[in-house]
Amino acid sequence: MWITPEEVLMANALWVSERANPYFILQRRKGHGRGGGITGLLVGTLDVVLDSSARVAPYRILHQTGESQIFWNIACGSSRKEITEHWEWLETNLLQTLSIFDNDDDITTFVKGKIQGIIAEENKSGKPQEDEDPGKFREAELKMRKLFGMPEEEKLVNYYPCSYWKGRVPRQGWIYLSINHICFYSFLLGKEVSLVVQWTDVTQLDKNATLVFPESIRVSTRDTEHFFSMFLNINETFKLMEQLANIAMRQLLDNESFAADRSLPKPCKTLKNVSALKRDLDARAKNERYRALFRLTQDERLDGHTDCTLWTPFAKMHVVGQMFVSNNYICFASREEDLCQLIIPLREVTIVEKADSSSVLPSPLSISTKNKMTFLFANLKDRDFLVQRISDFLQRTITHFHICHCFQENPSPSTPPSLPPSPPVLGLGEMPQNQHYSPSLPTAKKGLLQIYQQDVPEELGPKVTREKMKEESWNIHFFEFGRGVCMYRTSKTRELVLNGIPESLRGELWLLFSGAQNEMATHPGYYGSLVEQAMGKCTLATEEIERDLHRSMPEHHAFQNEIGIAALRRVLTAYAYRNPSIGYCQAMNIVTSVLLLYCTEEEAFWLLVALCERMLPDYYNTRVVGALVDQGVFEELTRECLPLLYEHMQDLGVISTISLSWFLTLFLSVMPFDSAVLLVDCFFYEGIKVIFQVALAVLHANMDQLLSCSDEGEAMTILGRYLDNVVNKQTVSPPIPHLHALLTSGNNPPPEIDVFELIKASYEKFGSLRADVIEQMRFKQRLKVIQSLEDTAKRSVVRAIMTESAFTIEELEELYVLFKAKHIMSCYWGASSSAAERHDPSLPYLEQYRIDCGQLVQLFSALAPWSCGLHTNTLSSRLFRLLDQNKDSLINFKEFVTGLSGMYHGDMTEKLKLLYKLHLPPGMFTVIETLLTRPWKDTSVFLTYGTQVLRLKHIFVIIQLQEQFIEMCKTLYNMFSEDPMEQELYHGIATVASLLLHIGEVGKKFTNNGSKKTEAQLPSAGDALQPEREDSSGEGGSGQSLVSKALAEAQLETPPPTTAGSDEEAKDDTSVSSYSVVSAGSLQCEDIADDTVLIGCMSGDAVDRRRGSAPDADWSITFEQVLASFLTETSLVDYFEKKHDIQSKMTACKSLRAASTSRSGIEDYGIWPTYI
Repeated sequence: MWITPEEVLMANALWVSERANPYFILQRRKGHGRGGGITGLLVGTLDVVLDSSARVAPYRILHQTGESQIFWNIACGSSRKEITEHWEWLETNLLQTLSIFDNDDDITTFVKGKIQGIIAEENKSGKPQEDEDPGKFREAELKMRKLFGMPEEEKLVNYYPCSYWKGRVPRQGWIYLSINHICFYSFLLGKEVSLVVQWTDVTQLDKNATLVFPESIRVSTRDTEHFFSMFLNINETFKLMEQLANIAMRQLLDNESFAADRSLPKPCKTLKNVSALKRDLDARAKNERYRALFRLTQDERLDGHTDCTLWTPFAKMHVVGQMFVSNNYICFASREEDLCQLIIPLREVTIVEKADSSSVLPSPLSISTKNKMTFLFANLKDRDFLVQRISDFLQRTITHFHICHCFQENPSPSTPPSLPPSPPVLGLGEMPQNQHYSPSLPTAKKGLLQIYQQDVPEELGPKVTREKMKEESWNIHFFEFGRGVCMYRTSKTRELVLNGIPESLRGELWLLFSGAQNEMATHPGYYGSLVEQAMGKCTLATEEIERDLHRSMPEHHAFQNEIGIAALRRVLTAYAYRNPSIGYCQAMNIVTSVLLLYCTEEEAFWLLVALCERMLPDYYNTRVVGALVDQGVFEELTRECLPLLYEHMQDLGVISTISLSWFLTLFLSVMPFDSAVLLVDCFFYEGIKVIFQVALAVLHANMDQLLSCSDEGEAMTILGRYLDNVVNKQTVSPPIPHLHALLTSGNNPPPEIDVFELIKASYEKFGSLRADVIEQMRFKQRLKVIQSLEDTAKRSVVRAIMTESAFTIEELEELYVLFKAKHIMSCYWGASSSAAERHDPSLPYLEQYRIDCGQLVQLFSALAPWSCGLHTNTLSSRLFRLLDQNKDSLINFKEFVTGLSGMYHGDMTEKLKLLYKLHLPPGMFTVIETLLTRPWKDTSVFLTYGTQVLRLKHIFVIIQLQEQFIEMCKTLYNMFSEDPMEQELYHGIATVASLLLHIGEVGKKFTNNGSKKTEAQLPSAGDALQPEREDSSGEGGSGQSLVSKALAEAQLETPPPTTAGSDEEAKDDTSVSSYSVVSAGSLQCEDIADDTVLIGCMSGDAVDRRRGSAPDADWSITFEQVLASFLTETSLVDYFEKKHDIQSKMTACKSLRAASTSRSGIEDYGIWPTYI
């Protein structure tokens, strides 16, 4: 390509001149191509280590004038063809013009101007750049695609120099991290190492340091481990690898392809070698940390953050920390953890003003809210810019909030993009007549506990007093720190939460600490309209909800009547409608019933949204992935904190059994309600770390007894009885019987455990747990869990079809891996339909992954034993339409294996039947398929097709034209072209084809003698009608010549040779008949009986497609005659009875990526590379 002229001082260093004229020199990089000797090896090594652009463009054109020692690089090329085109253009268009100039400087100026003009014209006419990647990075991306054979759709994120450990020897090179692959390339003194790993194959990713390997990154797959070390910035590299692996796991879990964020702001300064994708991923990581820290919605995007101080009136001091500004919030977090945290929604802001600066209070900023609170920030850098950004966001917020209240809108923008269109919002007075939810409902105004409030017994008087003292403590806290979403959150707040939230404030504070209050405030009327749209619809989720309604806290009086049950039904149904990817999962009913006790229906709904979509991610999907991930984190924490107990519990297999219900229901199903609800208080404030702490404390309290257990049942009994007796001695509610406790209590129940003491012990012993450490553990476990689920799915699919296929279990598993890889590839390299549209997690494993026709063509070409050269694509397309039984243009794994199994393990008869079906005319097959769906009222059925009437009696008839028979012969001819017995097979098929044509002619004569009546109207059922046809025996001799011509045509019609020695390729057939695309529907191989008649039924005009000769309409043969004819030729029998080994095909298919890499390496340096 033409490049902006740049100065070159040493033209011949590491370059070889191949062409020259008085003004230009064409050069090749030393070592590129065949040969090069030791110099080529050294240059190649130098290019790889120094990341030279010569690896991408080993050819260049220099401009030089006279005796000048200064050269100008004006063009470069990745291939000789490309650089030659540029050279010829220069000789044709510039040489004569340059000879006119007398001054060398004028020549150089003219050449530079001409080249710059060409570049400007190309940029003007070319497509605009979609990204702002720097030139050096785009060069590296081109290099990656060339080295590893990647398409343009594969985007490079970043690349780093590092060492790859092959055995105990490090190979210095470059690691390329793309969206879907991790690649490594090294070339040192003739030894080439190339590695490509898909992120979806990674099972473990960790950073470690040992004596053998220095600080390194280990990438594990199911088959092997790879170690990379000697990074300049290993932490940055590892974080990026974590992000990319997480994206891949999300692809496996939800089949969501990666979509780059095109709305990123432009960087204020040029970032060297930082791609737009890298900036995108960095921004995503910051957004995730920001949202997790302040419990904000998924659509919130951090705009920026800056150091500052916040005046805290309760402490009379300035607190050092950071201010965060996003599109809807201003947040503050102190540098010292738990000292102070603040969230200010922009919808609450009334005034933002700059106060006067002073030496004591530099660059202050005052923010006032609707609830009469004022927040004073100081020590702000670039205060003016910050105020402008806040003003911009405020303007957008005011406009959006005005629209929300004045017009109908779609609900939550935080709704996942895969959700259906959200229902319109209805005003309070706009409820339909037959409404399911109304603000007048009791549960729309207060929680169920308030509705069913019972008189407190006299003996609970001291507890009531303590409850009122708690309420007073919170009121004092509200007075000092503020109330509502803008409240200062400090260590004092946490102390009050750990001491228990009063029942009267529980719902309000749950909404505040979870962030659900913000979502509810910004989406007024959303819940009511959602209920109206969801109720009355019958789905799988609603059926499961109805089944579990009366199992939700049946011991509580609030759910022993229709009011509580109806409220629970509405909340669960509304959420299932909002988020169909989750729908409904068991355990959601238990959590939601507790939320309804303290909150209104709408508040409970938004708390459920916060739980399912933010605080407990992936917990309640179809495979409870989130709970399984946290179960793995809990096992890892047990190993670190309680190593002796961990070893013993692993032997018993208890941890994985007990912990799932603890996490899914937040201990609500295993602990008395009054005690478990205190853990829910802590959970909404602290997050999941509280559940881990309490779970560890429970194991620690029972360590001695658990260590003495001899089996799993005994250990579960100990833990169950312990949790049953965790009591809340401060509750003012009447005691609620715990069903599990009633069932497990023995004659001598264990002593009671105060829940406050349990919580206190969990903070004292395990309070050092940090949220970021838990997230790191979650990442490791997520890889293991999702890959384990994928392995389970593979085994389930293999078990489901192993009895219907002749392939071994190992072969089926390898075929499944290749099939799924094609499906996943469509997520990022494009297909006729997106992978998400083909993937439905609610379907059985067998139906979850499907591929389209193009992908089957690729798999067929790589795996099928019938190789037909250029005719392979046509044959595989026909096979796809045969296997696509439901006509949705997709096939599942079972259908794919069915097609392959017939080719590999069928006998000669089955293989011939399959070939016949692949060559059926699509229109006629559709007619017959429709006919077969009709009830058989008589032994005879009459079928009209075109101008002819056929009578079908007792047999299934396949309509076959001579042209289709000829096409099948051509397919066989191409199949034989690569066989060692090629000539014998050609002779055999020619003999069989001639024999069958003669048999057809004889059959035609008998048919004509028996057909004396002219075709007329279709008779009634039961009438015996013999259709009359004109005698065409005189034209019968043309059939054999037609086949002979077609076979000769198949041999003569060859594509133009591309390279020398492509004799085998020249035999491939390029002609495609008008029936190359066949719709075969649900016809199976065994549907063709041995006495099936193949009848030509079209008129000559309908099939007059070749050279003006029409195949005979009365020509017919039976399958028995076809089979008998093939049996007369030993070479054909041996070919179709020969067994093929699919294992070698699968091995070659898996190494296809390495093969493309091999070609790149050989082209570059002309040596045979060493591959992993």
